[in-house]
Amino acid sequence: MSYENLTHSKWDCKYHVVFVPKRRKKVLYGKIGKYLGTVFHELAGQRNSKILEGHMVQDHVHMLIVIPPKYAIAEVIGYLKGKSAIAVARQFSGRERNFNGESFRARGYAVSTVGFEEQQIRAYMERQEQLEGVGSNEVGKF
Repeated sequence: MSYENLTHSKWDCKYHVVFVPKRRKKVLYGKIGKYLGTVFHELAGQRNSKILEGHMVQDHVHMLIVIPPKYAIAEVIGYLKGKSAIAVARQFSGRERNFNGESFRARGYAVSTVGFEEQQIRAYMERQEQLEGVGSNEVGKF
């Protein structure tokens, strides 16, 4: 296990996060899915966070993310969901301004801390992608 450093502390804060698009639309494959992978990594970097592994299954997203303790998990995930929805609206809806009412993501998310069972979480995320991706030739890893 490797610990990160802040000025006066050492930490290892990993989270397994799952969230879904509005009305569980199966829109995460294709162009939007490929675009969102890079967007998630950029946005996480803006909050000093790092996505270790991510999978977009047909109707939800699994993410293994490292977030420093100076940020609340709710703040970072809210930022990722909100800004990625705006980016999708800009890229695929042709809208430049006024994003009132744009909601690509459903409210809420599921989160659990990852301790020593990180390998089990990674294996679970892989299995989810394999189960959901039967009959699809898209890879949802980002």
